[in-house]
Amino acid sequence: MKTIAPDYYRDFKCISDRCRHSCCIGWEIDIDPETAEYYKAIDGELGEKLKNCIKTENGSSRFMTDRDERCPFLQRDGLCEIIGKLGEESLCQICADHPRFRNFFADSIEIGLGLCCEAAAELITKKAGKTELIILDKDGFDDEADSEEAKLLAFRQSAVTIAQDREFTVEERLENLQIFCGFTLLEFNFHEWADTLHGLERLSSSWDNYIELLRNAKSTAIPQELQIPFEQLLVYFLYRHVPSALYDGDINSKIGFAIISIQILAAMANESKEDIAELARMYSAEIEYSDENLGIIFEKLTEI
Repeated sequence: MKTIAPDYYRDFKCISDRCRHSCCIGWEIDIDPETAEYYKAIDGELGEKLKNCIKTENGSSRFMTDRDERCPFLQRDGLCEIIGKLGEESLCQICADHPRFRNFFADSIEIGLGLCCEAAAELITKKAGKTELIILDKDGFDDEADSEEAKLLAFRQSAVTIAQDREFTVEERLENLQIFCGFTLLEFNFHEWADTLHGLERLSSSWDNYIELLRNAKSTAIPQELQIPFEQLLVYFLYRHVPSALYDGDINSKIGFAIISIQILAAMANESKEDIAELARMYSAEIEYSDENLGIIFEKLTEI
């Protein structure tokens, strides 16, 4: 079994107290059963606080956030009280993993960094060279590949090759992707996609402002200085989402999602002075980290 990741993966480091958008605020933080049992055994003042700040219902445990939706163990200096007193190894699985995501295959596990983390978004969008996949780890056993998985991953690699072809602009690459996949997206409709985003569940009310920027935008053109950042975002969306076609058989909606995501972000970037990494972070938090929102967009794209 191999563990595979983008080549920038090893450069990731949580920026902790310097983070402007802490993953300890605004998110529901579930606690895996093993860690929940470990927390129950902690003594003293911290143990008492853990017992008082964890809610367990139907066998599932989570931290109870305060009125500002902050984790009770997020200190005002931006650091985690649990890490400070018990060490990083004491974190529950979701906190230890964030912002990582994984796709599982018969012979490998792919791991990546989610854009909803500002440090990950900066790392991805600031990368100058073409993103490549590397083997992070190998357990010494060569598991047999699944033929359907291998076919899909080969298809994705062909799509990534098109996405990274710097002889073309990113806009041209989006068209080339559609030709390769054998479909044609309708002309991008700013109002229609703004209405779609407005109808989704939202993490932050400030996202409404960017939806309105999309509604009033007039172009999805990508300026020269943002061609490489948008290339990296396109490759990220392909890497992360194409594998989910194994579950529903709909490759086109996953490619379509990558294309539409680039067009939405390009339109917002043209109307906003916001850094592209921050735009990508907001988009990811609002869309990628809601199964419901992703499902609605995928369903909309099944018509292509």
